[in-house]
Amino acid sequence: MLQAQMEVGTDPTEVGRARRWARSRLTALGAGADESLEETLVLLVSELVTNAVVHTGRPALLRIVLSGCLVTGGGTVRVEVFDTSSRPPRRRRVEDEEPGGRGLELICALADRWGWRQEGVGKRIWCELDRGHGAVPAGTGVADAGDVGRNPSPGTPPAGALDDRARDRAVHT
Repeated sequence: MLQAQMEVGTDPTEVGRARRWARSRLTALGAGADESLEETLVLLVSELVTNAVVHTGRPALLRIVLSGCLVTGGGTVRVEVFDTSSRPPRRRRVEDEEPGGRGLELICALADRWGWRQEGVGKRIWCELDRGHGAVPAGTGVADAGDVGRNPSPGTPPAGALDDRARDRAVHT
């Protein structure tokens, strides 16, 4: 497993800096060979960081975690943003004329899984994107446990039966 992280300040220009940082790290980790994957991950980073900067007005921590090997066609990339606001993320419907409010909808549409977890005085919001045969297959109970954008698969074990990694994915509302 490889990971990289950066601190994000409260200025809206930090979103652009986070995109540039993420692109350079993803290229170094091998995602640059798949332009579509890299662009999707940079968009996910942009949306999560924008939500943290705009909705909390507080510094945050961005982390990218790679498990598996993107170069050989497998693996999962997890993007996490930690902030010090206890307010949970909220999906909302917006009118076409509204300039914002679509971040979580984009995350739901683009990521294979996403969720959030209270941590101390704040929270961690995360999303994952799978690539190839080395990734966790979509539709398994563990993978869907934290996916608020899709319905869990039939036969998903109850939250108490999940291992620590899967429990981290459980969405608390």
